[in-house]
Amino acid sequence: MTSYLIGLVGTGIGPSLSPALHEREADELGLRYLYRRLDLDALAMPIGEVLAAARTAGFDGLNITHPVKQRVLPYLDEIAPEAAALGAVNTVVFREGLATGHNTDMTGFARNLTQGLPDADLDTVVLLGAGGAGAAVAHALLSLGAGRLIVHDVDSVRAGILVAGLRRRFGEERARAGSLDDLRTADGLVHATPTGMAAYPGSPVPAGALRPGMWVADIVYRPLETELLKLARERGCRTLHGGGMVVFQAADSFRLFTGAEPDADRMIRHFEALEGKPAHVR
Repeated sequence: MTSYLIGLVGTGIGPSLSPALHEREADELGLRYLYRRLDLDALAMPIGEVLAAARTAGFDGLNITHPVKQRVLPYLDEIAPEAAALGAVNTVVFREGLATGHNTDMTGFARNLTQGLPDADLDTVVLLGAGGAGAAVAHALLSLGAGRLIVHDVDSVRAGILVAGLRRRFGEERARAGSLDDLRTADGLVHATPTGMAAYPGSPVPAGALRPGMWVADIVYRPLETELLKLARERGCRTLHGGGMVVFQAADSFRLFTGAEPDADRMIRHFEALEGKPAHVR
């Protein structure tokens, strides 16, 4: 039986469903698959040292999450073109002595949005968060045909860097930096910061900034019912939680780690069994 040793690197990862999703799908495919959490707070080690230790210990791959999707880049031997364009990595594959970075957040978010909100108006979209996850979401939205993407981040420099990259790839008129005031005329909002996670409670947006008729997507999935989505539904907005995204990005990472083809629909059903709730909620 082929075996794999995989890890999840980040902070606040205790509630993550990634281990269960990966290991259950491996069982279905007849693979031996051990998935371990490598919490940066518990390890008290910088990402470069964690990466080196995982390589030495014989890990086959790592999923990378908040807050090191961008910090991991200097410690990789190779970066796949799509991940390089995003400037963020959420999947590292160890093979033939090399550590190669990939990004499955972009494809995971795109598939979640098209399945969960297939008729979402993408004329003007506000993106909250310009970190590693935000970069993936930004590229996904513009690749899906968003007319104009307005990026807001508490770190204006980081937002500016992301916008500059988006303009180079998609055109000057497709992206700009902005603020929450832009929600007054936006068709949709995507939230891509840790706010709302179990370890970072609260909403990044006041209820008064949300309008009936808008759609609101959150990449957070633990909990599925974030404060932002609760407020959005109360204001009459259609909503999409991050459950589908975590499944689809996990399926793409699983494929990179093993070379085997996961059944994403089966993984969705497993997610729903674990959560007791549907993977797509409008």
